[in-house]
Order: sequence, then C-alpha cells, then structure tokens
Amino acid sequence: MHLRAFVFTTAILLAGNALADGVVQKLITPADKARLAKYDATRKSALAEAKAGRSSEVKELDTLLSRPLVPFSDKDLTGNWQCRTIKAGGLGPLVIYGWFKCRVTDDGSGWALEKTTGSQRTKGRFYDDGEKRAIYLGSGFVAGEKAQRYGTGPKTDQVGYAFRTGPNAWRVEFPAPYYESKLDIIEFKR
Repeated sequence: MHLRAFVFTTAILLAGNALADGVVQKLITPADKARLAKYDATRKSALAEAKAGRSSEVKELDTLLSRPLVPFSDKDLTGNWQCRTIKAGGLGPLVIYGWFKCRVTDDGSGWALEKTTGSQRTKGRFYDDGEKRAIYLGSGFVAGEKAQRYGTGPKTDQVGYAFRTGPNAWRVEFPAPYYESKLDIIEFKR
C-alpha cells in the first residue's frame, strides 16, 4: 500500500486518531511532540559525540547518513527486513549493533513495524509526514515482554522520523530515547 493511501485509510478508520495533518497530532504524547520539536538540535549533538567513536563505525554511520532521501510514495515496505540499531551520543559516543530481523506489515490501515529478534525490540506504526519522511510512534520493549500500547509512558513510548534512502534501504531516527543514547537509528535493508 502506498503511503498516501495509508494516510487516507487511517484517517477514515481511526476517525481522528493518527496523521501528521491532524490524526498523529491527537495520538502523539506531549513528551514525544517535544522530542520531535528538538529533533534537529538533538541529532546534531548526538552526531557530534558519535565522531569520537571507533573510526570504522564513524565511517559506517557517515555512509548511512550521506545517502540521499527518496520518496516513500512509490514503495511498499511490507515484508521481512534485516535491521540494526545504531546508538549515537549519550553513555558512549557510538555503538553499531549487528543485524537482526524486523517485519513490516499492512493490516489495511497502514504500515506497522515489529523488530522480531534481538533483546531490544520495538513495535509501532508509521504516519505520513510528507513525501520523504514519516513519523513512527511505537513502543520499546525487551524480548520476552509484551509490547505496551503507545502512550503508556516515557519508558516505553518511542517516536522517530523514518527516511527512505533507496529501493531496499531506509531508517528510523529516534531523538532523545529514554535509555542510553541521544539518538537511536534503526537501519533497514533487504
């Protein structure tokens, strides 16, 4: 399903529950609204700290972030993905984890993401925020625990911006996550 069709369907199905043009503004918590408002400054600070990381990891991060952004509108993200988490700033300058498994589904109301392996997981939904960016609202949880509903509280609520960078590559950037870092990035590839 294309992102624009997802937006329209979600608006109708949720009757005011979730889009950048109004619905997502009704769902997003005040704390997450504030995190997105400070996204640019948080990202800049985290990436500056990341430069003190291992040179090989800094190079990987630079390569990832230098990829040009492309529209979501001509791509269906559903299916299985390899995904890895990158933590920039905060407790350490930069950590790039290994690859795990993620899945994107579409239940008719839009794209939903679930990280299915690894100890730190996420589960949530995407909402249109223009041609080259989407908003992710989700819940972080530990393997073996049940994911909480978004809006449960700051320890589990996650917010980020998703960017597509190629036919089989995209990422979600989470500013000021509750634990460990200043910026988490989940990178996806087929």
